[in-house]
Amino acid sequence: MTLSVKNTLPKSERMSHTKSIDKLFSSGEAFISYPLRIVYCKREPDSLPLVSIMVSVPKKRFKRAVKRNRVKRLVREAYRLNKSLFWELCEKHNTAIDIVFICLKDELPDYKEIEKAILKTATTLDSRLGAGIEK
Repeated sequence: MTLSVKNTLPKSERMSHTKSIDKLFSSGEAFISYPLRIVYCKREPDSLPLVSIMVSVPKKRFKRAVKRNRVKRLVREAYRLNKSLFWELCEKHNTAIDIVFICLKDELPDYKEIEKAILKTATTLDSRLGAGIEK
């Protein structure tokens, strides 16, 4: 089953349900792809979207909302442009995933840094999901 993936990020692909967010933080796995901390949880691929995301920037790191929103915008844009990698990954491993990107850096990161972290996240998830199948 090959899905065509548009370079958009509609509301349906963003995590907003409290239950799914609570489940993600309680039973999800995490790793660091600096300057981001990634928390993810596998779920059944019974419904679309295959990948749901959420971006979090702690107030402790950036006091000003303008800066927090800037970082969130950068992360969403980097994910949106590389979204096809995550969808192919889910198809390859026959699963669906929920992902939270949490910013760890105290200074404003630039786009290249964020995009590099997103690409590293895709490769790390590929190896982790592949290891989960073999067990």
